[in-house]
Amino acid sequence: MPGTERRTRMTPEERRKQLIALGVNSLADRPLEDVTIEFLAAEAGVSRGLVFYYFSSKTGLHHELVRAARDSLMRATEPRPELGPAERLHDTLERFVTFARDHRQTFYSLVRGAASGDETVRTIVDEVRSAQAERLSVMFGELGVAPSSRLHVALRAWVSLAEQALVDGAVNHELGHDELVVFLERSCLAVVDLASAQSRA
Repeated sequence: MPGTERRTRMTPEERRKQLIALGVNSLADRPLEDVTIEFLAAEAGVSRGLVFYYFSSKTGLHHELVRAARDSLMRATEPRPELGPAERLHDTLERFVTFARDHRQTFYSLVRGAASGDETVRTIVDEVRSAQAERLSVMFGELGVAPSSRLHVALRAWVSLAEQALVDGAVNHELGHDELVVFLERSCLAVVDLASAQSRA
């Protein structure tokens, strides 16, 4: 019939990406545990069977949502190579705080994943921590800090500290944006200084 819009049929990959995006967006106002196959089917206007086809189970769905949240965080906090290392550190922390505040449930789901009984989720969270620590290691290397096992352990420990600080300060709004950035920056510098001092001893 003239004037009638034709519906565009999604490819399987496009549909899968749509469902993951809807799931991640739903974390803005509900915890990961509440994003079920039934909930996502209703949000997408598709059958439960179709969602089940793509993810097999609620656990499979959660794995994909946590992976997508991980990728979103890593993109949002990608260091800017055009900046000098000190400025790059500050800029990265600024965007880290912004992400945690603007995507509270997404960030919280990632942090909570570290205590999950699901090994796959724990692995995904560990990948984030390792990648963030490696980014920091590169920046501090440019600032003249020699790599060492102690520095690696210190940076990994600091990433965990930063996650909890972001949950309390940004997600729960206990600290202002600038105050939180300053805390993260000073604590990171202090941890690196301590690790370096011990290496020189």
